[in-house]
Amino acid sequence: MDKRLEAVGRLLDVMDELREKCPWDRKQTFDTLRMNTIEETYELADAILEHDLNEIKKELGDLLLHIVFYSKIGSEQNAFDLADVANGICDKLIFRHPHVFGNVQADNAEQVKQNWEDIKLQEKARDHKKKRVLSGVPQSLPAMVKAYRIGEKAASAGFDWEKREDVWNKVKEEVSEVQMELDRQDQERIESEFGDLFFSLINASRLYGVDPEAALERCNKKFIERFNHIEDRAEEQGVALRDMTLEQMDAFWNEAKENES
Repeated sequence: MDKRLEAVGRLLDVMDELREKCPWDRKQTFDTLRMNTIEETYELADAILEHDLNEIKKELGDLLLHIVFYSKIGSEQNAFDLADVANGICDKLIFRHPHVFGNVQADNAEQVKQNWEDIKLQEKARDHKKKRVLSGVPQSLPAMVKAYRIGEKAASAGFDWEKREDVWNKVKEEVSEVQMELDRQDQERIESEFGDLFFSLINASRLYGVDPEAALERCNKKFIERFNHIEDRAEEQGVALRDMTLEQMDAFWNEAKENES
């Protein structure tokens, strides 16, 4: 027997036991598991950013447990089970990859991506839903990820800059509008214009092949490491952070930058 199938079968057996005999597992529902699933997804994302293969493996296991858990609850309600989930995604993958399983030609990743978006729209029309390009973007996505996906989907419909360099004119325009609203001191308008600026920067990152979430998280970690260095150097000198001048902090900050290189 394929060891992968054997392992999944073992997990299903363990889940059956937990659902029957563990008081905590027995009381869980779709709603109670939702936030835990989101947390596990972020932990996987962190492991991916760290390129920690062992942690990636562990976090994938946690997510797989959640998939099996939801499927178990679904089977108890006679709605679906893990076989339905797996077959459903197999059918979707086959349908959305006609260049592999059919006669459609796709010579590069961009053509595959465009075909994917076109087919998803066909699916929505077939399911008698409104044919909205942006309707496939989940409402509960974090704002930055959602903005990136909105930009991707709009671009797949042809709504994008002809040359990626042109996006910088939009970024400059949004910076000017933020500055204008800052002068007017209208807090609601300031927030709105900051949002427009962030959205334009996320579009710029998309056009240049940069994941904005990953880029910002790397910046966060870099800032933390440099600020920790300032703290450590202040402690070495017996000085409280609040008593240091900005010039002293800047010197230690630059020291941390030099240490990185």
